[in-house]
Amino acid sequence: MKIETRFGLYGILTNPVVGYERLAEVMTAKKVRFVQLRMKDAPPDEVFETAVRLRRIIGGHSLFIVNDFIDVAKEAGADGVHLGQDDPPFEAARAALGPEAIIGLSTHNPRQTASACALDPSYIGVGPVFATPTKKQPDPVIGTGGLRRMLDVATVAAVALGGIDLENLGSVLAAGAENVCAVRYINASADPGGRIDELRAVMEASER
Repeated sequence: MKIETRFGLYGILTNPVVGYERLAEVMTAKKVRFVQLRMKDAPPDEVFETAVRLRRIIGGHSLFIVNDFIDVAKEAGADGVHLGQDDPPFEAARAALGPEAIIGLSTHNPRQTASACALDPSYIGVGPVFATPTKKQPDPVIGTGGLRRMLDVATVAAVALGGIDLENLGSVLAAGAENVCAVRYINASADPGGRIDELRAVMEASER
């Protein structure tokens, strides 16, 4: 499925302080375009149960993406799946979910970006821009220079992520990012709605 190349904030839910359902409510109320469920260490049954609950909340307000689990995405009625470099291949997701499903791919260097874009996914993730503790075995940090090089290669919508917060967002936008994800900055807050507003204010100011 083709999507717009510019949509601003991309939401990921992973161990949110306020709980998965509450953060899903906040993100849909704030009209975050994409809401992704990311439960890396959870068994598939738990991911599926959470996905079903979030699907009811998100409804048609945002696009609901499941990280990693193609079967869960299909069975829970998600809009699509996001796959990392070590996950099942793009072709398997397309065959399972059909031509209208959204499929996103993670990339960590220009070569991976080019290879991913050749598959014509709905979007790609590019990063980690900065160091992040959200992965047990993080990929090498690319910095804003690496981000710029990857964005130059990208031919589909691209989301910058990895250690992004209010303090460094300006440098990410200056590197050319149009879409960003601030996983820890939002999930670790007891006021995620306030943090979404803060991030958007910086993004809107950069466009003036």
